[in-house]
Amino acid sequence: MMIEVVEGDLLDQDVDVIVNAWNRNIIPWWLLLPQGVSGAIKRRGGTSPFKEVGSHGLIPLGGAVLTSAGRLPFKGIIHVAGINMLWRASERSIRDSVKNAIRLAQDEGFGSIAFPLIGAGSGGFNQEKTKSLMLDELKKHDIQMAVKIVVFDQRPK
Repeated sequence: MMIEVVEGDLLDQDVDVIVNAWNRNIIPWWLLLPQGVSGAIKRRGGTSPFKEVGSHGLIPLGGAVLTSAGRLPFKGIIHVAGINMLWRASERSIRDSVKNAIRLAQDEGFGSIAFPLIGAGSGGFNQEKTKSLMLDELKKHDIQMAVKIVVFDQRPK
């Protein structure tokens, strides 16, 4: 297993599938103003991944569902319910999101995956703590693919 932490933009990674830190699908996607990774996916990839994730219905906290990538160059997007009903992340939601995304990616036969820092944006979780939890959770699993954790580079291009 190869785990790499990189700085950059999740949507610029050369991987098969990316992870989108989403919510539990309680509120219809079209009522939300996607921010962070979700907002970038909507701007660059279109709305089709969000229409697809909405069709999955409620997602348990930490659950994961696969959609197409819209206009993005990936084989798919794994949406994880990384935040609770109060729009907050927890250690459990982060760990379960990582575990379920990896399981789904391996079941689908993807060779590489890129994660954002789940819960560190609108979920309000500390970035360093999130990264630490994600790395710890990844090390618990027999992963047969390349894994990137992408720390968003906010510097102007």
